[in-house]
Amino acid sequence: MGAGVIKSSGAGGGSRRRRRGGRAVPMSEINVTPFVDVMLVLLIIFMVAAPLMTVGVPVELPKTAANALPSEAEEPLTVTITAEGVVLLQRTEVGRDELLAKLRAVAVERASNRVFLRADGAVPYEQVVQVMGALNRGGFSNIGLVTDIGGPSLDETGN
Repeated sequence: MGAGVIKSSGAGGGSRRRRRGGRAVPMSEINVTPFVDVMLVLLIIFMVAAPLMTVGVPVELPKTAANALPSEAEEPLTVTITAEGVVLLQRTEVGRDELLAKLRAVAVERASNRVFLRADGAVPYEQVVQVMGALNRGGFSNIGLVTDIGGPSLDETGN
């Protein structure tokens, strides 16, 4: 890596004899091959690691035909309800009695009022609506329900 030095030969071109006064001329080409190699390795590392950075709470999401919501610059706030009825704020378990207080504290710090609600398909509708009410009272009026794709579209074809 870096610039090398080329010794200039005399007027003889390829002769073995060199003049005593032969000067070394710096090579002005930059070798970019190591730089490209490092960048490709980093690209592969980030491509493999990016899917692993999602919220890692195992939840069986219901399937719908809805389109995905556009992403934001700020990391989205996620509230999850597991099949056992446990409520998680991001990855931290929160009791139902302290959920509203924590949501209000988080709402003060955040610029966006958007929150994503992930609920297991086995959770009763009543529990989901209760958490949605707490989200609304906590200052988050823009609630996105997270689902998996591939469910029925309920259009004219019946699919």
